[in-house]
Amino acid sequence: MLVAVFFHSFMPSKSFPTALSRLPNFDPRKFPIASVDSHLPPVAASALQPSALQRRFTAPPVWTPEVLAEIRFSEQAPLHASVLVPLVMREHPSVLLTERTKHLSTHAGQISFPGGKADAGDADAVATALREAQEEIGLDPAYVQVLGTLPHYVTGSAFIITPVVALVHTGFALRPNAHEVADIFEVPLEFLMNPAHHRRHVLEAQGLRREWFSMPYQDGPIERFIWGATAGMLRNFYRMLTA
Repeated sequence: MLVAVFFHSFMPSKSFPTALSRLPNFDPRKFPIASVDSHLPPVAASALQPSALQRRFTAPPVWTPEVLAEIRFSEQAPLHASVLVPLVMREHPSVLLTERTKHLSTHAGQISFPGGKADAGDADAVATALREAQEEIGLDPAYVQVLGTLPHYVTGSAFIITPVVALVHTGFALRPNAHEVADIFEVPLEFLMNPAHHRRHVLEAQGLRREWFSMPYQDGPIERFIWGATAGMLRNFYRMLTA
C-alpha cells in the first residue's frame, strides 16, 4: 500500500531530503485550508453510472491531469506500482478505500486505494492492481470489471503508480490483511466527484512550497480524512470525467 502521501501540483519533482510526513507533530488536518474549489461544477450523477463510465473509458476525451508528481524526498531507484480505484456498483456508486494500520513504517493510519508494487510475474499494471487488491483486502477479481487506467502518478518516495479504474459488482466478500489494513469503507462517488469537497492546503517548509488536496468525508461518527496522493488521483479522475 503506497498512497495517501504528499504531493505538489505545480512544481516539478526534485530532491527533497526529508518527508514532511515524518516531521514532529505533523498532522495534515491541522493545516489551514487555502481554498475550496466550490466554483467548479460537480460531475453529474448520470455520468457516474456504469454505462456512462464505460463510454468515457472506451472513447476518452482529450484532457490534462492536474496532479502528476510529488516533490521527491527519496533517493531510491524508481519502482513501478499499481492501485485499484474500485467503483462499487451500488444504487449510488461508491469508492472502496482502506485505512492503513497504525504500526506500519510508512504512512501509518492513512487512507489509500488497495495496491502495491509490481512483481516480476505480473503481466502488466492491471494484473498488479488485481493481485494486490486480492492479497490486501480479499477482493475476488471475478467481481472486478476493469475500465482502464489514469495517467501515472509519481510519489515522493519514487513509486510510479498506475491507477487502474474498475467497476466492482456487488456480492463480493472482503478478507482484509490484518497486518496492513485497519479498516475498509466506502465513500459515495458523487461526493468525491464534487469539487466543493476538494480542499487545497499549503505548507512552506525547508525552503519549498508544498500543496495538497484533502477530501474529508464524515462517515457517521468517523471522519475519513482523504488527502495526498489518494486525493490527487481522485482529482485527476474528476478532471477526466469533466473534460
